[in-house]
Amino acid sequence: MAVVADGPLQAILERAHRVPELTHFPGVDEITARLDALTDEHPDLVTRRRIGTSRLGDPITMYSIGDGPDQALVYAGVHPNEPIGFWTAIHLAEDLCADADLRATCRWNIIGCIDPDGTRLNEGWFDGPFTRVHYAANFHRPAPGEQVEWSFPFQYKGAYFDQVLPETLALMRVIDELKPIIAVSLHNTEVGGVYYYLTKELDGFVDELHAVAASFGLPLDLGEPETPVARPIGPAVFEMISQRAMYDYAEDRGLPTPNESGSSSAAYAERHGTASLVAELPYWTHPSADDQTPTDQAYQQVLSGVADELEDNLAVMDEIFRAARPYLSDDSQLVRGVASFLPYLLRRPGRERARATEVDPGRRATVSEVFGLRDTVRLYRLRYGGMLLRAIDGEIARGGAAAALHPLARRFREIYREWQDEAASLDEELHTVPINDCVGVQYAATLALLNAVRREAG
Repeated sequence: MAVVADGPLQAILERAHRVPELTHFPGVDEITARLDALTDEHPDLVTRRRIGTSRLGDPITMYSIGDGPDQALVYAGVHPNEPIGFWTAIHLAEDLCADADLRATCRWNIIGCIDPDGTRLNEGWFDGPFTRVHYAANFHRPAPGEQVEWSFPFQYKGAYFDQVLPETLALMRVIDELKPIIAVSLHNTEVGGVYYYLTKELDGFVDELHAVAASFGLPLDLGEPETPVARPIGPAVFEMISQRAMYDYAEDRGLPTPNESGSSSAAYAERHGTASLVAELPYWTHPSADDQTPTDQAYQQVLSGVADELEDNLAVMDEIFRAARPYLSDDSQLVRGVASFLPYLLRRPGRERARATEVDPGRRATVSEVFGLRDTVRLYRLRYGGMLLRAIDGEIARGGAAAALHPLARRFREIYREWQDEAASLDEELHTVPINDCVGVQYAATLALLNAVRREAG
């Protein structure tokens, strides 16, 4: 599965393993300060340009370094709960300023944080402690239509989306101006192993991506993909997810078709022939992430059981939110996120049951599949339960909450604490991945993509 790294890949890995030890994630102000300081130190190398403004007034800046003629685009914060890419963007910029050979590869255009507003709502966990409970209690993920990654224009069959965010518009303009040879949208996952998404199948690149993860001792995620529409190109490497594929999947099975959000940055960049990459890195690995051993459990039954448990958890959140909603502020990102995600998530159990009917009843689930499916339940209730509790507690903290909100808060705190305790019971099984290793994998994958595209072009 993995290859022995030599030649250009070996040089890339040596460079990636020089990422220094990192003990926290940078917030919006630190990202800007670091990249601005680099610009001030190297005015002859770095071009700084404001490309847009966030909805709440933060400037969005792009830093360009290198000699070209090809253009590469790297952008972090498309999902603001995924901060590994902030360090990857910073480290790439620092390396480019320090190394003329790297600058000679192409013109690198780096956006350190494309969603400052959402990022600020995650900064409560950026300094640790790096436990799953602390992470989820300070977690924020924007509503699907408010995610930069999924708010590009989209029209397909019965779906139509044109509510493009100012942040997304800034990225659209940059993509159309640069017509980049590669684009890397910096994401990360939560628990499990490493996996990747690509818009183009490039000869030998899947093996190279496997070698990148292996060089840092990180497992591939060989369990359940995050969506059944993800088409495997190789183990833990998938074709980039598209809204069209998600629409067709739902339509073919008589399920509600997606209308909450738009297309992706990768789909938008394809008009310019851009090769796009997403490298998904976990904060925590688990021994089950790449365990392909068959269990004694039928895959069909695991799917159905997960659907039942998830439905129960979501029903509780939905009940609390419906009762609390009249007392919550409409201008809260957290409230908008919960209001948007809950209807979307409530469809997930039906989708899993429909999928279970398509599975051979005799097929056994692997250890990694069982872990991945059951951990999805844990992920959803921790993440979105945490957002709901933050929304309610935030309203109370303002000092003007209706009396009816207090008993709802007490009741949901007790429920959420049970979910936290269950998650904490698994802490001993989890390995916290050093932040610099996560950055190293993203950084190496980014440089390897450019090398693979150039190799393919001959």
